[in-house]
Amino acid sequence: MASAHTCPVELVVLGTAQDGGAPQIGHDEDPAWKDPALRRTATSLGLVDRTTNRRWLFEASPDVRDQLYRFDQVAPGATKAPGLDGVFLTHAHMGHYVGLMFFGHESMGAKDLPVYAMPRMAEYLTANGPWSQLVRYNNIRLTPLADRQPVDLGSSITVTPIAVPHRQEFSEVVGFRIDGPGKKVLFIPDIDSWEQWDALGTRIEDEIARVDVAYLDATFYADGELPGRDMSKIPHPLIRHSMDRFAALPASERAKVRFIHLNHTNPARFPGSEARRAIEAGGFRVAEEMERVCL
Repeated sequence: MASAHTCPVELVVLGTAQDGGAPQIGHDEDPAWKDPALRRTATSLGLVDRTTNRRWLFEASPDVRDQLYRFDQVAPGATKAPGLDGVFLTHAHMGHYVGLMFFGHESMGAKDLPVYAMPRMAEYLTANGPWSQLVRYNNIRLTPLADRQPVDLGSSITVTPIAVPHRQEFSEVVGFRIDGPGKKVLFIPDIDSWEQWDALGTRIEDEIARVDVAYLDATFYADGELPGRDMSKIPHPLIRHSMDRFAALPASERAKVRFIHLNHTNPARFPGSEARRAIEAGGFRVAEEMERVCL
């Protein structure tokens, strides 16, 4: 990881938790209530181009206020708040878009903030309140995305949406490949399974091979993690399964993987846990908040 003084284009991990964050509401026994060092915000990335003083956000999470504050500390925006040149959304599940409310009339009152969204996602924001007010008041300006069509941000930076199979109650679901001048990052915070993607003609191993770092859905570590709930109704690739599938990859490929989007029940979120040790022994890593990748 490069310092701010040597890295003109940099990606910053602003959040690593599942939509509800950690600790999660209603779970008073979680040690993170008493130990702030264990708290995690919902998954989000920040991208900064220091050559032009521009910044972008990936996901507008419920924790966007804290995340933008932390982003400001390592990469201050060149313009007045929010100091963003755009927000890229993956889909319409709560942890990935509801932070848009803080850009609205009752809060920041942003002006024409570009929000990059797939067609159904854009229609959902336009047709449903309170999000429609953001559009009507010009707090946000919806900018269309198309599957596998790169968005050129200048300075040799492109962002490419990649459709993935995941629950689509209100919108399509995408991940992103973020290409910088020197490195590429894959960001897939939500997917039902790698095997469903196989059936659609895309292998996760091929996508990992095309990038330098891959932030991958790791919502749950193993089956049975949600007592009293049918986990088949909340499909995600289990970390244990992902590690088994990727075990045959060369060590250099496994080292690219950063597990992200961890549910509050996921034991891998705790440093030193047995789950974390197993992940590291396999040659993988758990993403850490505020880690940085020079692109």
